[in-house]
Amino acid sequence: MSSPTKKAAPNKAIKVKKFDREAIHGYLFAFPFFLLFIVSFIIPMFASVYGSLFKNKLADGGFGPLVPVFSGLENYQDVLTNGTFWQGMLNVLEYGVIKIPLVQGAALILALLLDSLAARGVKFFRLVYFLPYAIPGVIAAIIWSYLYHPNMSPFVGILTSLGLPQDFFLQPWMLNLSMSNMTAWTFVGYNMIIFMATLKSIPTELYEAARIDGASEWRIVTKIKIPMLRSALLMTVLMSIIGTVQWFNEPTVMATMVPAVNSNYTPMMLAYQEGFGNQNMGAASAISVVMAVIAGILAALYAWAQSRVGKEN
Repeated sequence: MSSPTKKAAPNKAIKVKKFDREAIHGYLFAFPFFLLFIVSFIIPMFASVYGSLFKNKLADGGFGPLVPVFSGLENYQDVLTNGTFWQGMLNVLEYGVIKIPLVQGAALILALLLDSLAARGVKFFRLVYFLPYAIPGVIAAIIWSYLYHPNMSPFVGILTSLGLPQDFFLQPWMLNLSMSNMTAWTFVGYNMIIFMATLKSIPTELYEAARIDGASEWRIVTKIKIPMLRSALLMTVLMSIIGTVQWFNEPTVMATMVPAVNSNYTPMMLAYQEGFGNQNMGAASAISVVMAVIAGILAALYAWAQSRVGKEN
């Protein structure tokens, strides 16, 4: 009885030693990611929170240079009582109500079409729809601003023939819809790829069993494919909510050609103006922190609502 016990001990030691070596190798491979994550995310986040607690004030009784002075939560009070900030939030809300359903709906439809039995040239169309995502957001906004401008737009003739003004896309009531179209052009293909990858992971046996039971393609889509896409929809909508709160590129480009879009059109534009225009980095940091909190709250509420719907179903 003693010999088996003696043989088991070295094997255990070898397994522990092998595990430790593999763990060390794993940590070494993960180290570059964690280093970049800390440098590019954690440190700037804490720097923003720290900077938001200071306010620039004149030294020497108001006759000296501007110096940062600890002000506690004064910057946050200024942000939360600033009417310009809340007007920007209304613009972001209107933009999000248009943009998020537009992007998700178009991406879902395209993914389902390319995943259908009748689809041909799937690789070609998948590449074509994804290519706009490879174009930087600012460049895409500039391209679309030219397409909207009445002096350069190829759509002027069509608008005129329909009795619409040449600057139809730049009308104040159309601005958020026009900018939502810019974003949709960029991100529909990206979300479509996510949906298609999820659809490919669904076992084909489910489709075959449904067809044997007499289910039509429409019922397969509505009863199998779309419900199985719930996790992918959750992820893409959460990403869209965060991107909506950070809305900056499109209105910044449009501000150069449309008087209705000013430098404070969105909270992130207001933060840029405060930080680099007014040299008030404390206020800019406070706006950024408030927007991060709002994005987190909205994302958490949406995830909670989705989980409730999932439990009910």
